[in-house]
Amino acid sequence: MAQHWFCLYVQRIDATKNMARCYTMSIEPNLFGGASLVRRWGRIGTRGKERVVLFKNERHAIECFLVLARKKRARGYRPRPRSDL
Repeated sequence: MAQHWFCLYVQRIDATKNMARCYTMSIEPNLFGGASLVRRWGRIGTRGKERVVLFKNERHAIECFLVLARKKRARGYRPRPRSDL
């Protein structure tokens, strides 16, 4: 299995709606020779929820990763602004 590292952290903050959400995805190898898509989401600062989806190969995991990333972008999630500037 090729080692492609995919990791995404996006957040959606709207003070007028008291909304501060984050969403994280990563593709990781699993013990069965396939790939796992690990998704975590919730309110910023809380433990939130987690879901792991197993795939037989990395290509299917990457396709799912890209579809979910597009959906989050369409819902208003954006990368965290750089705070060191």
